[in-house]
Formats: sequence, C-alpha cells, structure tokens
Amino acid sequence: MIEIVNLKKSFDGREVLKGIDIVFEEGKTNLIIGRSGSGKTVLLKNLIGLMRPTEGQILYDGRDLTKMSGKDLKELRKEMGMLFQGSALFDAMTVFENVYFPLEMFSPLSKKEKVKRAQFCLDRVNLSESGHLYPSEISGGMMKRAAIARAISLNPKYLYCDEPNSGLDPQTSLVIDDLIHDITKEYSMTTIINTHDMNSVMNIGERIFFIKEGNLEWSGTNKEIMSSTNEALNDFVFASDLFKKVKEAEMAEESSNTKS
Repeated sequence: MIEIVNLKKSFDGREVLKGIDIVFEEGKTNLIIGRSGSGKTVLLKNLIGLMRPTEGQILYDGRDLTKMSGKDLKELRKEMGMLFQGSALFDAMTVFENVYFPLEMFSPLSKKEKVKRAQFCLDRVNLSESGHLYPSEISGGMMKRAAIARAISLNPKYLYCDEPNSGLDPQTSLVIDDLIHDITKEYSMTTIINTHDMNSVMNIGERIFFIKEGNLEWSGTNKEIMSSTNEALNDFVFASDLFKKVKEAEMAEESSNTKS
C-alpha cells in the first residue's frame, strides 16, 4: 500500500500540488486522471522519488520516501517497476536483452536464474518466441508487452505505468489494459497508472483519482463515475460524445426502473 499525506509541491512559489491525500491499494489498478497541467506528472515524479515534495509524506508500507537517504531510495526503487509512455526499450538490445537488463543490474540471482526469470517474464506477456528480435522489428503493442515484461522482471511490489496505451489502436490498448490488470492481481502489486484513456478507466479502473489544478477533486470506482454529480469530473470524462450517450442511456434506464 502507498499512502500520500498532505502532499504539496511548489516551483518558484507556484503551488502545483496543493495538499493531496490518497491511498493506493495493494492488488488493485489505481488510475490517476486529469487534464494536461493538472499535476498528474508532478505527482508521479514525486511518488517515484524523481522530485522531492515541498511538504507532506509518501509512505510505502509505512516507510516515508520523503525522509529516505539516497541509499534507502535506491533500495526502494528495486521494489518498483516502471512502464514508460514510449516503452523506452534499448534499440541496440534484443527484446530478451531488454528484459534481462534490470536483472543483470540489480538482481542477486545467478546468471542461469536471471536467464530463466527473463524468459519467464517474456512467456507471461506472450512474447516467448520474440526474444531474439530488436525493438525496430516488432509492433507497438509488442513493444509495450516487452516493456511490461521488463517492468516485472524484478518482481516489483509497486508498478507505475505512464500513459501505457499512448499511440496504440483501441484493440491493442484493451490487450495492454487486461495484461496490466491481470499481472496486478496475479502478483498482488500496487499498480498506479497515469492515463488520459477513458476506455482504460472504464475497463480496469478499480480505484480512480481525478486531479484538478493540483487538488484531488474526486475519487471512486469506474462504476461510480457513471453516477457522479461532480461537474468538473463530468466535464472531463464526458467530453466524448460516446461517453455522454452511455451516461444518458444509464440515467434513462435508471429513471425507467424507478418509475416501474
């Protein structure tokens, strides 16, 4: 579990995060949504220790990241997996070598065990036959799956995903969503996803946190979004005609059921 307590972050006197309190639950997909400039990326960077907050606490199972030394932070990062927006695979390495890389850098396992672990992770994301290929030789969806395999290679307790469906077609996005969700459940990870993709929100959003202008404006489940009365959230979520129609249909059905 990750707990954020009164988190604030300022730049040159401008407050970007304004006292956020959030609990990210273990074994669940926790999604952070909000408009560009709302503070989502700053929040994520504080969570993984790339930025230090101006005020507040970030508790990893009770351990306060904000008070950690560089050595302790390095140890904590060994418990984190990171799926970057552009996959961030090394072009000069094969898919297998990309997955093997963090094991080579940080794992105490023997070489034989590292190879076995890397292959297991590739098998888990259905890339068992693609390890010899280079990133330039595979599709965008396969690159995302390879990046997920690399992110879970060290068996992390915490998984961070930054816009995991960016640049993918809708069908491939669903595959990536389901894979992230299934892995979260399988390994009981605390998964945090930054996303603009409302399909992801409705598909795998077990806990959703809507950030507006540096404040936590709303939190709930994907089902609760459909009945939310928060105007800012509705303006964000239902900007798409499709989602407007879905909500209108659900409200009409609920009204009909009430009358009958």
